[in-house]
Amino acid sequence: MQKRIAIVGGGAFGIDLARALEKKVDVTLIEQRSHFIHTPAMVRAVVNPSLLNLALIPYDNALRHSKIIRGRATRIDGSGVDLADGSRIRADFIVIATGSTYAAPFKAIGDDIEGLRAINERTHKAVLNAKTIAIVGAGAVGVELAGEIAFAMPDKKIVLISNKTTLFPNLPKKFGHALLNKLKAAEVEMILGEKVKNLARLDMPYSGTLTLSNGRNIEADIIFPVIGARANSKILSSLPGIQIGHSNRVKVDQWLRPSELPNVFAAGDVAYTGDVMTISGASRQLHWLKKALLHVMIGKPIKTLKPYTPWKIAPIGVPLGPKKGNSYIFMTFGDRVTSCLKGRLFLGHKNKAFGRIISEGDRSSYKY
Repeated sequence: MQKRIAIVGGGAFGIDLARALEKKVDVTLIEQRSHFIHTPAMVRAVVNPSLLNLALIPYDNALRHSKIIRGRATRIDGSGVDLADGSRIRADFIVIATGSTYAAPFKAIGDDIEGLRAINERTHKAVLNAKTIAIVGAGAVGVELAGEIAFAMPDKKIVLISNKTTLFPNLPKKFGHALLNKLKAAEVEMILGEKVKNLARLDMPYSGTLTLSNGRNIEADIIFPVIGARANSKILSSLPGIQIGHSNRVKVDQWLRPSELPNVFAAGDVAYTGDVMTISGASRQLHWLKKALLHVMIGKPIKTLKPYTPWKIAPIGVPLGPKKGNSYIFMTFGDRVTSCLKGRLFLGHKNKAFGRIISEGDRSSYKY
């Protein structure tokens, strides 16, 4: 009898793992949302909301040989997954890939896709009407957002604030330094090494006055709180031996198992593996976990496999609009490579992978 795998979460990791396995095993993907959110496009959608038609992709044709069940998982044990509607998905192996949450308008709250569209529309209008825009947090989202607004709306005053003294301190200095110079050239005001003392909310943009640790006040028409993602790990909290770490990520062993249950795995943003919380960071886990699952399904002990090892430095691309930016792929690359790799946000490729044909009208939306 063919082995059964249940994958909880149809984000970037979950959907790609399902595709990698569906020709070889019985895969059931459990996802609460009606649409896949292509997160690399959500930052630019703030200044170009027509991109939402391409960035929010229906799951209807996402898999060819597997089942997609739309539902919210409420409980996991060693033999299956319980759903909110009372049904149960039985499985021999379970993978938790529930991803992470982020401030609006970059990810949906729960399964509310229409709510995400509405927040994007409100945010876009607020940015259009704003004179001063403050961005709190200078990770990939904050830096990209500053670059996208500066490119599309060069008349705006943009202030990017970070409590760190350099951009991307965990990457080679050349990478962060190049992005810093490009943002300054775009007249983005950079405030590094200062903390915001009174951030009023973390879940969505708002207007108000920020007070910095040096005493300076910044009045902004719109404030974007982009200080990092938090893992969606609640469903794992009842498993035996579970440990929740930084940013709500679950700790996993060398074989990506988060608990005492040997057939339950966790990967992607939800798992603390040593990888950063990015799509490229998790890509290494995808290849390893596919191999591991196929290995244990034929009865081989998982500990006969080489344990998972995270990236030393994961690849990353940070576009500043469609034409500029920097990437790190074992070395730092500039505008040309970044524009080719990520300037068009993989929208055509991603929609094709979901069996969705892009109309000419939609195709024109990812050109400025």
